[in-house]
Amino acid sequence: MRRISVLGALRLGMMCLLGLASAETAWGQLPPKVQMPTNTKARSLLEKAQQQTKERDFIKAVETLNQLNQKFPSFGEAFLLKGSLLKAMGDNRSALAAYREGLPKVTADATHASEYQLLGDLALSYGDYQTALDSYKQLMKVAPKTQKNLSKSQRQLLTCEFALEAIKHPVGEAPVALPSPMNSFKFQYFPALTADNRFLLFTGRPAASSGEDLYISRQNKDGSLGEPVPISPTINSSYNEGAGSISGDGKTLVFASCDRPKAIGNCDLYISRRTGNNWSVPVNLGLNVNSTEWDSQPSLSADGRTLYFTSTRRGGQGQEDIYMTTLKPDGTWSPAQNLGTPVNTVGKDMAPFIHASGTTLYYVTDGLVGMGGLDVFRCEKSGTSNWSTPRNLGYPLNTFENEASLFITSDNQRGFCSRSRASEEPPGGYRLARERPVELFGFAVPPPVRARETSTYTQGRVFDANTKKPLKAEVKLYDLDTDVLTQFVTSDPEYGDYTVVLNAGHHYAMYAAADKYLLKSLSFDYSDQHTFNLQALDIYLEPVRSGRSVVLNNLFFDTNKYDLKPQSRTELNRLIEFLRQYRDVQIEVSGYTDNVGSPEANTQLSQRRAQSVVEYLSGHGISMTRLRSKGYGEGHPLAANDTEPHRRLNRRIELHIL
Repeated sequence: MRRISVLGALRLGMMCLLGLASAETAWGQLPPKVQMPTNTKARSLLEKAQQQTKERDFIKAVETLNQLNQKFPSFGEAFLLKGSLLKAMGDNRSALAAYREGLPKVTADATHASEYQLLGDLALSYGDYQTALDSYKQLMKVAPKTQKNLSKSQRQLLTCEFALEAIKHPVGEAPVALPSPMNSFKFQYFPALTADNRFLLFTGRPAASSGEDLYISRQNKDGSLGEPVPISPTINSSYNEGAGSISGDGKTLVFASCDRPKAIGNCDLYISRRTGNNWSVPVNLGLNVNSTEWDSQPSLSADGRTLYFTSTRRGGQGQEDIYMTTLKPDGTWSPAQNLGTPVNTVGKDMAPFIHASGTTLYYVTDGLVGMGGLDVFRCEKSGTSNWSTPRNLGYPLNTFENEASLFITSDNQRGFCSRSRASEEPPGGYRLARERPVELFGFAVPPPVRARETSTYTQGRVFDANTKKPLKAEVKLYDLDTDVLTQFVTSDPEYGDYTVVLNAGHHYAMYAAADKYLLKSLSFDYSDQHTFNLQALDIYLEPVRSGRSVVLNNLFFDTNKYDLKPQSRTELNRLIEFLRQYRDVQIEVSGYTDNVGSPEANTQLSQRRAQSVVEYLSGHGISMTRLRSKGYGEGHPLAANDTEPHRRLNRRIELHIL
């Protein structure tokens, strides 16, 4: 999040004046390499343009050179001189046309190396890749080894080759500006959505002179986006608030704000949490996250416990690098760590976006070969901290212009980004630099751009089973194959609502726990996304009290076996944590079966399964004086044994408080 300050605007104005002054100085006498034309009329026009430049009548000088170009089109040097004047005046598009027409008409030698370099740069800035490529190739032939920025031009040559090939093989369709009521401001950028896609967060500036504020647009029933409104008076203030990121459940917000009192750097990251409909007063994320430099462009993981952001702090690999921090159990954030290679480069690495799946990172960089300027790349996470080689998203998501922030929905279907509106530069003359409007765009996500894992979400509410009042509870999601905690959210204390994100191809255990309540266990098998049934799940927690019981839904046995399968360790370890928290509680582990087979065999099987659980608990430090096991066979069914889904409900292990 950077805006041109008053000082910056003054500096920009001075640069324009200095550019014109340098043009005037350059025209004080013709460069030695320019041969005065022998034709009297041509010489007269050239001297006239020279005098007009001395008198600072730059527009007239260009008009005179236009006459010279029309009457003596083979005099290439006049086109180059006009190009240099137009470039100094800020009319880059006309300067490009002048250099493009003039350079083929002069001798290709080292005296024109700078013009070839400039033509390549100008052509690349407007996406004229073929002209840029030809110019850079010519530069490589004639430039002396001491040519300034030659290595940069060599890299730009690779950019042109990449871009021309990318345009031949487009990836998906070009993004389209979001319809009304969106894009009602002059500037809107950094889109971010909640996991259920109900709320779109973005940064808005109604006018060029406006400060940055955060806005929310709510999705209508027909899928369209509603009128944007300020997120909250608690968040937006007289200071700039922008580049916001919101957690999947919409309850945690991190944003950047600049020049606030007691700030650590010129731009810091702040956090706010939502309870009910109210946002808390923003709090600076502190020295573990913020630096004395510029920190901005945050991206939160779906559960709001991992944060990626951009920083210019010292010790990085380039001017801007991407960093990561995680929320620790005590509520503080870990010291920010540079993501290192291959993500960060010697160039600008900015605007990270971590997909809801947590496995794919998108960001913009100019440190890798792309379409020119800042391009969007994607890389995938392997293990806990390793990232794959970044891959360019290709054309038309990347263009010759600097790309900005990007967001892809959890289901990998829809993407959002922000782009500058096409400029309307007047031909001829010069114009002062101006900020081009920035709009929000949407696009269908093509397969090569999608995150490695597709996600969905489940949401519901947590209640007290007796009073039916909403509860604040910890809701944790574990991958049963790895016993890794993948999501950790808290239900809202006022409404009890929660949202968790699940990735396709995984089998999950979910637990809801609150102080003085029994642990609630649920199971989600998303290993086959085509058969996964997404549904809202309301959870009712029983108090830790004698006579209360709960089904342990993530204990697994083979048919007619009583050995616990490896996926059961997640449930067993959570049960151990519960028993260590409530050291006075004594339990009975109760086993039940369906009615398939003889009653005697079912009773024996249920007893052995319950005993297997007790043996695991006692083997991990839980005293046998607190444990009891009993098999009830096919007794006490939860449903009729008439279908396989019903029989599956009856095959269970329960925990009873004695």
